[in-house]
Amino acid sequence: MSLAAPPLARRAVAIRHLHFEDLGTLEPLLRERGYDVQYVDAASQDLQTVDALSADLLIVLGGPIGAFDDAAYPFVADELALVQRRLAAGAPILGICLGAQLMARALGAKVYALGVKEIGFGPLQLTPEGRQSALAALGDTPVLHWHGDQFDIPEGALRLAGTPVGANQAFSLGGNVLGLQFHLEADTRCIERWLVGHACELGQAGIDPRTLRAQAGAMQARLAAASGAVFRAWLDGIDAAAGK
Repeated sequence: MSLAAPPLARRAVAIRHLHFEDLGTLEPLLRERGYDVQYVDAASQDLQTVDALSADLLIVLGGPIGAFDDAAYPFVADELALVQRRLAAGAPILGICLGAQLMARALGAKVYALGVKEIGFGPLQLTPEGRQSALAALGDTPVLHWHGDQFDIPEGALRLAGTPVGANQAFSLGGNVLGLQFHLEADTRCIERWLVGHACELGQAGIDPRTLRAQAGAMQARLAAASGAVFRAWLDGIDAAAGK
């Protein structure tokens, strides 16, 4: 008796800008759900060779450059084009920090300097739409903010969350598109890599790494549980829409 072939794994592609700003707590969750996870390093790989539509899920991660920095960092133009193709197809895409800014720009929204650095742990203020979204699972759990730019909400998208510093912290467009300005994926057990990697930025902003280290330790279990609940809810929605 022949055995049926096992189902092919789904594929998630993550575009990464810094090695330590990876999928964090999202990666094991994706693997548990049957995704083969692959990274594309934007600064060293040719993004023109990346098929925007072949993956089941595309995640565009954060980084210390701007979504409008294509003159200084030419690969940004190729990345923007890749994101535009993905969005035009309506295929599942998650953008985090820089990734969300690129998505907003690709959708015709303005991305600009916030004027201050929003760095540290703090809760979100969910909009009515946000309270009906996957983000509802966060409740009042503080999340990691680490950005100096902000996006406007693209036309047709829903504004899901804000903070007193940055009014636009998340948006969705249909069930397959989610942009997060904050780092819900960050594994706070690895915060030291962030503190070392962004030491100059912290110094310029006058932020004591000891404060962030202490907050990360205190928040680890609570934030991991909340972020897992959010990502599971969003991925469930993608599966439901795809009939899986």
